[in-house]
Amino acid sequence: AGYMKDFLFQPEQIRTPIKNLSGGERARLMLARMLAKPSNLLILDEPTNDLDIETLDLLQEIVAGYAGTVILVSHDRDFLDRTVTSTIAPVDPDAPDGRWIEYAGGYTDMLQQRKGMADEKRRADKAEKAKTDSTAPAATKAKGKLSFKQKFALENLPKDMAKAQDEIATSERKMADPKLFAKDPSAFSKLAAETAKLRDRVAKMEEEWLELEMLREQIEG
Repeated sequence: AGYMKDFLFQPEQIRTPIKNLSGGERARLMLARMLAKPSNLLILDEPTNDLDIETLDLLQEIVAGYAGTVILVSHDRDFLDRTVTSTIAPVDPDAPDGRWIEYAGGYTDMLQQRKGMADEKRRADKAEKAKTDSTAPAATKAKGKLSFKQKFALENLPKDMAKAQDEIATSERKMADPKLFAKDPSAFSKLAAETAKLRDRVAKMEEEWLELEMLREQIEG
């Protein structure tokens, strides 16, 4: 009776025929039966489908507190954010190529990291294009010279970018630790948001540096 109370059953329901249970009660009974035996692995396929609020909350507690490994397939984004420590998803769902990556954290964290990777790819493509353009003969030679502010930025932006990249790498190492998300989801989300801002900052610095470098090459001709 004590075990069944953990799954929100009242003592008088113990001998109730299964056919008389509601859909939510049957789902809780299946959970109780599944967890009655010792295990270190759970595989759940769309476990939140057709659950009432009480059973959904119970399932969330069970998954979050399970001592073993849980492999979970779900379209319930909120449930994933509240329970999982890592998410496996395609690199680009809009142009699937068969490549999947493990991201630290839940669904929302995965979206932030995927965006960061896409931004880095765009920056790399832009840098490659700028490099190609800089090797082509210039139609006209730029006049004048770099201002003091432009020279200062050209010299210091690489150091600022390297420092920011080190901070991003440190943050990514912290987020890769599943214990962080399990222990403090809010701290994980805050760190992911700060990392996304750092990536945006690096992107802007790289664009500024590329523009200044191209201008310098045109002036020096």
